Amino acid sequence: MNFETDSRPQRVLSRRISVAIAVAAVLLGLVALYRANHFPRTDDAEVFANFIGIAPQVDGPIVRLNVHDNQFVRKGDLLFEIDERPYQYALEKAVSEQAALEGQITDEQRRIAALVSAVSVSQAGIHSSQAEVNRWAAAVDQARADVSNAEQGVNRAKAEWTYASNNLHRLEPLLTKQFVTVDQVDRARTSEISEAEALKQAESQLRLSQAGLQSALAQYERSESAVDESKAEHEQAQHAVTTLDPLTNQRGARASAVENARYNLGNCRVYAPFDALVTNLNLSEGAYAHMGQQVFTLIDARTWWVIGNFREGELQHIVPGMRADIYVLSKPEVRFAGVVDSVGFGVTPDADVFGTLTSGLPDAQRTLSWVHLASRYPVRVRVKDPSPDSFRIGESAVITIRGN
Repeated sequence: MNFETDSRPQRVLSRRISVAIAVAAVLLGLVALYRANHFPRTDDAEVFANFIGIAPQVDGPIVRLNVHDNQFVRKGDLLFEIDERPYQYALEKAVSEQAALEGQITDEQRRIAALVSAVSVSQAGIHSSQAEVNRWAAAVDQARADVSNAEQGVNRAKAEWTYASNNLHRLEPLLTKQFVTVDQVDRARTSEISEAEALKQAESQLRLSQAGLQSALAQYERSESAVDESKAEHEQAQHAVTTLDPLTNQRGARASAVENARYNLGNCRVYAPFDALVTNLNLSEGAYAHMGQQVFTLIDARTWWVIGNFREGELQHIVPGMRADIYVLSKPEVRFAGVVDSVGFGVTPDADVFGTLTSGLPDAQRTLSWVHLASRYPVRVRVKDPSPDSFRIGESAVITIRGN
């Protein structure tokens, strides 16, 4: 009887402990389920960083190599140097050709200025010749006026001589009849002789005026010919004036050649574009570098990411901006802080589940599998304030999303 009394509290206590353990297990499971859903975690993650291949932009032997494999370099550090002498010579040649072109342009400007002056001189010659034409035209008009006056003088002298001659012939028969005196006849004869001389002088003056007119006409025609000649010379001088366009149009090409040569010379020295880690360096000084061919790789040490694959059911609890804890297997005791940068929106469809996408109809696969595996999508987590020597590309990592 006492034994039964003692065993009863023990059974009650055992049941209570069992219930407590079951409740604790359920609570622990609920907590684990809550944390798994609201604080997703994955160990399917790797460390990534941006990297670029360093390739020279000019050809030539490497005369100086300032880095070694796996070295950390700062932005602006000289990585290597290619023999610059051929490119220095090319720059000097381009500069010389540019200066020669400018000299040609200057000489052509002087020559064109001389031709323009010749045009001005020929223009002045046209004006001078035209003035001569005007002067001789006035002289022709004057000569015509003189001829007209001389003709009037001849007509007047001829009329006076005719009157004197007729008067003499009328008086001479009257002398024999004693109707006139000898003195009257002598005066009439003297007058006739005088008028005859006056007529001769008038005719001589007419011939002189006519000769002056012919001379003025000849000079006028000669001055007109001089005008035509001056106009021809002016037109020839205008056609001789050239333009600078063929030479000035070459300035752009010569300037481009100089800039290209200077650009190539500057590319003989290759500098680090950012803080980086040198890797895959397998050459030494003396190696011939080819334009566009990679010589080694630079890993961008400024920004590191850890990309983890999360199940599709967990993506609803992951948004950009959430905090995350990061662990890498090389330093499992160190926790790195991160922030979610982005969540992937696509992965390659599983050919065993869906089939293949072709240009025709989708090739949907038939399956009898009762187990459906959740797809996994990449989540990019950026490491906050990373140190260059803490991470390596491809290193295994663990990510735990901590929420907002």
